[in-house]
Amino acid sequence: MSLTTNMPPSKIFYEGETSSEKLARKSKETPFFPIAIGSCLVAVVYGVYAFKNRGKMSTSVYLMHLRLAAQGAAVGSLMLGLVYTIVDQHVIHRKKE
Repeated sequence: MSLTTNMPPSKIFYEGETSSEKLARKSKETPFFPIAIGSCLVAVVYGVYAFKNRGKMSTSVYLMHLRLAAQGAAVGSLMLGLVYTIVDQHVIHRKKE
């Protein structure tokens, strides 16, 4: 993994980074990222398990509902991470000062 340093700090990008290295880096930068992935996977696993009990609902409609539930779980956990970060940086640290 090589870090391009001739750019401003806000424009840094990583070259030759594998998917596992990128996942490890993102997990260190934002700890709620793996939680979002996990919640999405839990929603998908539950949806696959409940697929046989869908009743008269068509498969395409069921899969759209499943996709919406998985995306909602991921976005919800990322929002919790965002709220935690805001509270940690702006509320808790002001009380310590």
